[in-house]
Amino acid sequence: MAASYDFPQDLTDAQDELRQVRADLQTVYRRVPWSAEPLDAWETHENAWRAASRPASPGWDAQDAAEIARLRTREVDLAQAIITHPFWSSLAPGDVLAARDALKHHHEQQMADASS
Repeated sequence: MAASYDFPQDLTDAQDELRQVRADLQTVYRRVPWSAEPLDAWETHENAWRAASRPASPGWDAQDAAEIARLRTREVDLAQAIITHPFWSSLAPGDVLAARDALKHHHEQQMADASS
């Protein structure tokens, strides 16, 4: 059985928000064109080792670019807050990796505990 950790509430809140910010980024990325800048369509030449192509991209509009920039900034801020949280210094160095992994999956564990 995996070790259990008593994570501080601000740390789990930051991890939960990070998970949500990353999901929001994925949603925006699926919606916007493949290129941030306007680019012409392209495809690989006939002798390429793998055929690939992209349609023309009008680029991201200002609103989408601002939303992506805001989410990326928040993602970095949250990741920094998690990594530098004082909680990690309370653990033995050999336990930090397992604890960080447990934090990444604590939401899944809470869902499993709630359904039991």
